[in-house]
Amino acid sequence: MKVILQKDVKGLGKKGEVVNASDGHARNYLLPRGLAKEANEGNIHNLKQKKKAKKRKKERELEEAQEQAKSLEGKIFTFKVKAGENGRLFGSVTTSDIADKIEQKTGQKIDKRKIDLNDNIRTLGTKKVSIKLHKNVTADVKVKVTEA
Repeated sequence: MKVILQKDVKGLGKKGEVVNASDGHARNYLLPRGLAKEANEGNIHNLKQKKKAKKRKKERELEEAQEQAKSLEGKIFTFKVKAGENGRLFGSVTTSDIADKIEQKTGQKIDKRKIDLNDNIRTLGTKKVSIKLHKNVTADVKVKVTEA
């Protein structure tokens, strides 16, 4: 019997797949527990529509990330902080500070976890920082730290 899996089933397949299961297994285990539904024309059509909608959503997210990357690419964000001798900062510039500055200057809200910074910035100068906007899209911005 052909069924469409509603959840991942170990040894059978993943959610959304159309698989062949034995009649007894499908009727006595999969269907009553809501793990699968019968693969008739209507259910298969609904499954295809859901897959198309999911694909369109992913494409839209990718396009939005690319537009956001274009608007951020090459921008310089300046921080004025107190520094001691040898250009050493009192404190540091963190990913949270960078995210706040980007939102303040451009109006684009960026999650601080998407900012790729190995360690907080603790010295004066300019540093290149990557922002991972999407799985395939990154934007490079410069963070300039000057003495106040």
